[in-house]
Amino acid sequence: MTEAFHQHRNLLFAVAYRVLGSAADAEDVVQDAWIKWSAADRSQVADPKAYLARIVSNLALERLRSARHQRETYVGPWLPEPILTTADSADAVTGADSVSTAMLVVLETLSPLERAVFVLKDVFGFSHAEIAEAVERSEPAVRQAAHRAREHVRARRPRFPADRAKQRAVTERFLAAATGGDVNTLMELLSPDVTLWTDGGGKVRQALRPVTGAETVAGWFAAIGTVTYQGVAPADVVTELTEINGGPGLVFHGPDRVLATVTFDFDAEGRITTLHNVANPDKLGAVAAGTVHGLGPSGTVA
Repeated sequence: MTEAFHQHRNLLFAVAYRVLGSAADAEDVVQDAWIKWSAADRSQVADPKAYLARIVSNLALERLRSARHQRETYVGPWLPEPILTTADSADAVTGADSVSTAMLVVLETLSPLERAVFVLKDVFGFSHAEIAEAVERSEPAVRQAAHRAREHVRARRPRFPADRAKQRAVTERFLAAATGGDVNTLMELLSPDVTLWTDGGGKVRQALRPVTGAETVAGWFAAIGTVTYQGVAPADVVTELTEINGGPGLVFHGPDRVLATVTFDFDAEGRITTLHNVANPDKLGAVAAGTVHGLGPSGTVA
């Protein structure tokens, strides 16, 4: 019983996280799935993977529906909870896209059913029949939901992203320019219509509306080295470049806690088109814990 569950545990977290956009909620769902698995008559289970995926999908859908109202009344922009990731996977490209902050933001605009179907079908390769059983819908309904979700996602995701090496190089230059207060270099790295989204959840002072334009965004980040942030003096802030949600990102550390993360979207030329800044302390637990998640379909933890 224990071995079968732990064999698929990483997959279960990976599904739940992509459906919910919250590492904390995904961990809760996995724990609830363990309770249900422990109480099940496993002699009737022919395929533990499919059975567990069904449990997690239903639990995640239930939790997502209940979370919708909270997210609609959220203070300022709602962004997904960041996680640390690793690209050491043959499925790194597909996995990185499916767990990127930008993708999770797009998935947030789908209905709960469409989101679950898209994750199970397009990310993890479950059949329509398996998904129909998992989400307790007819197979034709699942096919329709998958088609709607796929078209919706395609219309909103960039088609020609920069390669990973270029993304990391741009992020390194961005970090150096931001910590050095180099506005000119920052503006070179930013798309003219760049947008910065900040999530403080009403607990940390952040912009309540998106910040747009290269000049404004450059000025925002050029102040990093001179302005006290969340009560922490600039000299006491340590900024780490690491992989977050499948791409290069920044983690801002204070003496005793993680202060914020920043992730990026890039165009084909490698210019930054979107920045997502998460500073809500309730959403930084997964990064602070230091758990690193793989990007492939197994969701392997490194």
